[in-house]
Amino acid sequence: MVLEQVRLPPFQVLVDEHWRDVIRLARALAGPVDGDDVAQRAWEKAFAAYPGLTSAKNLRSWLLTITARCATDVHRARKPQTPLDDAPPIAVAGPDAAEWPDPDLWQAVNNLPERQRLAVTLKYVGDLDHHGVAAALETTPAASRRLVSDALATLRTKLGVHHD
Repeated sequence: MVLEQVRLPPFQVLVDEHWRDVIRLARALAGPVDGDDVAQRAWEKAFAAYPGLTSAKNLRSWLLTITARCATDVHRARKPQTPLDDAPPIAVAGPDAAEWPDPDLWQAVNNLPERQRLAVTLKYVGDLDHHGVAAALETTPAASRRLVSDALATLRTKLGVHHD
């Protein structure tokens, strides 16, 4: 059996076409402070894996899957931080969550269970269909629909939005 050589566009073309999608998803999943780091890590992982790809189909979905997994890694690595002493905290430049459109919504999204948060963010921020969300979460499209539906129901309840 002879494997056919996959013709991939130069990696820079991929970056130029999809950098906005990657950074938007990273910031939505990890927040305004960690989002840039998540995006950078996603690009590093994508660059390392790019030469070994066996298909050039749906590279955007592939990138967003990597981004979602990097955001998950950041969430899992977070541990409650305790100050070492009574020194005042150091200010870090970056957008405050209150500066985001509808901070109450983003706080509610951040409080969703991990798989629901990932599913709803991939669906509405990453603009993936349920097949893309399912691929990113390694589940079925039906399970993806259920995760998104449950997340939306929880958000409506927490935010007092009535769905008619």
